[in-house]
Amino acid sequence: MKKRRQPLLPEKEEKITLKDHLHSNLFEQLKAKKKELEAEEQRKKAEEEAKRREEQKRREKNKSFEELLNESDLDWRKFK
Repeated sequence: MKKRRQPLLPEKEEKITLKDHLHSNLFEQLKAKKKELEAEEQRKKAEEEAKRREEQKRREKNKSFEELLNESDLDWRKFK
């Protein structure tokens, strides 16, 4: 019987990250810029949502009687 060799386990290596290579000041600037961009994106989404709601209100306000009647689910047969 032959003995099976156990595969050599690689020694644990420390993972080198980008943070390790950058100066701490530059890393903090990048983090601040990321937060700033995320806040800007959220602000734009909120503005877009508000604009869409305002447009919906304006369209609803300007509907004709015929459009409102067509959207209504009332059936005259129920009230006979």
